Amino acid sequence: MHAAARFKVVIPARLGSTRLPRKVLREVAGKTIVQHVWEAARLAGAEEVLIATDSDEVQDVCESFGAAVWMTATTHNSGTDRANEIARQAGWDASTIVVNLQGDEPLMPPALVSQAAELLANDPEAHIASLCHPLHALDEWLNPNVVKLVMDRRGYALYFSRAPIPWQRQGASREQPRLPAGLAFRHIGLYAYRVAALAEFSALPPAPLEDCEALEQLRALTHGFRIKMGITDAPPPRGVDTEEDLQAVERILSRS
Repeated sequence: MHAAARFKVVIPARLGSTRLPRKVLREVAGKTIVQHVWEAARLAGAEEVLIATDSDEVQDVCESFGAAVWMTATTHNSGTDRANEIARQAGWDASTIVVNLQGDEPLMPPALVSQAAELLANDPEAHIASLCHPLHALDEWLNPNVVKLVMDRRGYALYFSRAPIPWQRQGASREQPRLPAGLAFRHIGLYAYRVAALAEFSALPPAPLEDCEALEQLRALTHGFRIKMGITDAPPPRGVDTEEDLQAVERILSRS
């Protein structure tokens, strides 16, 4: 029986968003999206939960509900870079585990946050840990907005793609694809890093595969990072990228 992992959570919360402007400050069920994320993170058992932003307005709103907020540079390309700046500013030890939880995931179950941290804590060979869940619907597997992955026998990610992978060769065609039962997984965009790996990753230039698929985790695989994947049968509902997503989250939270 492993002891509970010790970890920090950083929530990158950027105000600028092209598809849904100001989304982290949009309200659902009486609270801003970022407050819902922060509350979920606090229930996950983290030693510390920090919100990372480059916006004075986000800082003011988050401090009003009691969150610890750290200001970061406006030049970061990703939430990962923002989390790395926080780790550096805070002076966290190289072995400290940091979970990067995006500020637009108000329905992320706290248990998944702690699961990602524990995966990394229990595998000294892993640099990063993340989660996935089995896909059962053909339309999801074919959807380029659903990120798929394949793993090796030890649970390390081999590849992530927006394409339907792995491809069922027997009995399938381009016109009539078949979902490969038991082999198709959807990636959940939640990451746990050790501070040393987070710093190394953030210093690397974007990789060609990353640019091709617009998937940051392919930079890690390109440079030989081991990403340990945990499988869950209770995936989180969607994050918030569009007005439609916002309405869907509102319906779910209003029922709870």
